[in-house]
Amino acid sequence: MPKTNKRIKKIKEKKEESPIQQIVNHYFYSKGLNLEQIKDNAQKRRIIYSRFTRPAKDLLELAGSVKKAEAAIDTVANWAKSRRLDYTIETVFKKWLELDRLQPKEIVKKPFYNDLPMFWSEREKKWYVIPEDGEWKEFAGDEKEIIWKKQKK
Repeated sequence: MPKTNKRIKKIKEKKEESPIQQIVNHYFYSKGLNLEQIKDNAQKRRIIYSRFTRPAKDLLELAGSVKKAEAAIDTVANWAKSRRLDYTIETVFKKWLELDRLQPKEIVKKPFYNDLPMFWSEREKKWYVIPEDGEWKEFAGDEKEIIWKKQKK
């Protein structure tokens, strides 16, 4: 009976993540992976987990706590994803001094009417619809009919 209690205790201790593991795992979570995917990729050598432990340790030292380190990773992740950039834990170091100013890129929405682009004429204070033939037509409908969509890139 005492041996099983020791075995259970060891298993519970192994399940708890160290602060460095928490930071590395949080980095992979921000990349869209879950714990099972991280483990699977590490076994298949797609992810070399030990490569991320040193930067995670340095980030923990710099941030002072796991929560602050995770918040910094989240800030950099949101900033990089909005600009379609790749990022690593080292990117957090490079952007550390400007973390409070890093903002995700604003999503630009454009006006459309019946899936045709529209433009506002500041001079004439009118909306114009541009059909496929390219001739600008004055918009005579209600502004409620205008649909705002993300700009296609």
